[in-house]
Amino acid sequence: MKIEILGTGCTKCNTLERVVKEAIAKSGKFVQLEKVADVVKIMEYQVVSTPGLVIDGKVVSTGKLLKVDEVLALMAQ
Repeated sequence: MKIEILGTGCTKCNTLERVVKEAIAKSGKFVQLEKVADVVKIMEYQVVSTPGLVIDGKVVSTGKLLKVDEVLALMAQ
């Protein structure tokens, strides 16, 4: 599983990164985590509101801060 966090370094983006790391630890799964700060790459996903969350190439959330349980549910889909 590959998870990408889309964001340029704002507070919400950094917080989402911490939440996702916690969710990964709770899941026990092997996950490749990548932080994408390049605006061009973010726009390739057609995300205009950060933070964005991409799981296995699919945008699953944009513009909001998720909770650990929400991230775990998205990882299970």
